[in-house]
Amino acid sequence: MAGLEGTEQPRGAGRATVARWSPTAEDEHGLRALELYGSPTECEVRLPSLPESAATARRLAQMVALREWKTSPKVTEDTVLLVSELVGNAVRHTGARVFGLRMRCRPGWIRVEVRDPSRGLPCLLPVQETDISGRGLCLVDKLSDRWGVDLLPYGKTTWFEIRVTDR
Repeated sequence: MAGLEGTEQPRGAGRATVARWSPTAEDEHGLRALELYGSPTECEVRLPSLPESAATARRLAQMVALREWKTSPKVTEDTVLLVSELVGNAVRHTGARVFGLRMRCRPGWIRVEVRDPSRGLPCLLPVQETDISGRGLCLVDKLSDRWGVDLLPYGKTTWFEIRVTDR
């Protein structure tokens, strides 16, 4: 049966073609996202508040971290994961139609900001092993060197920073 190794398709599913991940394909998706939305290092990128925008934000973050900033694989991986968490929170919890993504680099630090029109503050709650959601801010807290929220007249910016020296 067609599919990923070690998995089976349900009966009657037909012979679907399954795309496999590859660095080349990921670069193509990232380049397409940069063409469509622009670079979040140059100005705030506005993305629709849809679940699939998390993938776009991850691709943009990966392209910036790897190509522009040339961060280590660990810093890139953490940045991409944390971007996904902040975007997921903006999509799920704010009721916004769009949100903004901005990435900045200064000596020794990278900073990622997600802006949305809600003034509701994210809340870092303790999580249990059996929890199926609510781990996003815990990951941000554990993997970033610092994070926070800046209230704006019409919304907020949730941000994290990662030290790029000594890693």
